Amino acid sequence: MTRDVARLVAPDFLSLTIGIVVFFVGALITQRVKFLQNFSIPEPVSGGFIAVVVISLIYFVFSLQIDFDLTTRDRLLVIFFATVGINSRLADLVAGGRTMLVLCMISAVFVFLQNIVGTAGALAFGMPSAAGVVIGSLALSGGHGTTIAWAPLIATEHDFPAAMETGIAVATLGLIISCVLAGPIAKYLIEKYGLQSSSADHLAPIELAPEDDRAPIDKRGVMLAMLAVNIAVILGYLVHDWISNATALKVPLFVPCLIMGMVLSNTFPKLFPRSPWPARTASLDLISSYSLAIYLAMSLMSMQLWTLAKIAGPLLVIVGAQTLLAAIYTLLVVFPALGKDYQAAVLSAGFTGISLGSTPTAIAAMTAVTKRYGPSPNAFMILPLVSALFVSLVNVAAITLFLSL
Repeated sequence: MTRDVARLVAPDFLSLTIGIVVFFVGALITQRVKFLQNFSIPEPVSGGFIAVVVISLIYFVFSLQIDFDLTTRDRLLVIFFATVGINSRLADLVAGGRTMLVLCMISAVFVFLQNIVGTAGALAFGMPSAAGVVIGSLALSGGHGTTIAWAPLIATEHDFPAAMETGIAVATLGLIISCVLAGPIAKYLIEKYGLQSSSADHLAPIELAPEDDRAPIDKRGVMLAMLAVNIAVILGYLVHDWISNATALKVPLFVPCLIMGMVLSNTFPKLFPRSPWPARTASLDLISSYSLAIYLAMSLMSMQLWTLAKIAGPLLVIVGAQTLLAAIYTLLVVFPALGKDYQAAVLSAGFTGISLGSTPTAIAAMTAVTKRYGPSPNAFMILPLVSALFVSLVNVAAITLFLSL
């Protein structure tokens, strides 16, 4: 029997306000619950889970579905990636060249492994082969954005009408799993091998998200940082429009925003050496931390757990296999390949985030880990570039290849 459910849509400004409240609820709970601190669960994740449970209870008890206008959340995502680009220096990329190259290679292999496992599972349960891609890298490494971009094509041209519903449900479940799994994996590696942040790390420039309330911040610095971010985002929009119109590539908007931030940060200071630039400043980190925290809180609070009813039987088994694959691959391949040091452990938490969830999830997990165990600045430079640029492009190639087969 079909259930009659009323629907309430929270407007954008109210959704943003609720997201801020959710973050502070998570911060309060994380301060008081040692378990969350010990396993490096990010504050927006703690608050987001509580919010989604409350919203789910309202749905089941009162038959009321609460939806959120997430326009500002999506803007925060491109702002966050613009700050990542502005904080990226070519010298850092050269210094971390080997680590970045290794992470690119093992990430590419993993994307194809995800699709192999997904396709094998789909065929084993009598599902269309295209379903394997949806339950593979499309929804897991790609997340909600990639799912929304590809699902209509898969539904109409590859004999899988439920591609959108399945992909959204798998991406939602993957996001939940990655939020819970990333911190414990880093904790296990750090404590098993007795890893510590090096003294050089402690002397390094400010990390992407230090969450240091004592950092010097002034009005002029914040305004300058906001201006730089806005220019990077505007240029990113223009590049994204060009890519969409001139090529067949499906590139998320945040990718060109990140690239434009990098271009600005590596040209403007050289062209205008006497002009101030906000890279690696506390003001820019304030904007970055705010954007990341509220984006993640809004993403989690807007999840609709009742949609996971679609993840039943065969799909749940396949997602379970994908989770096991991600955990084993991180522990046995990613961590050893990156050198078995502290940075490798931090990047392992990040890899868990991007393999099952999203880049913001990965950054939030890494931030929680470094907040507890010590800084690892280069990890915050390496992972977003690998995830946002390289993995996104490899994922497009992998999806195209598996769909053609």
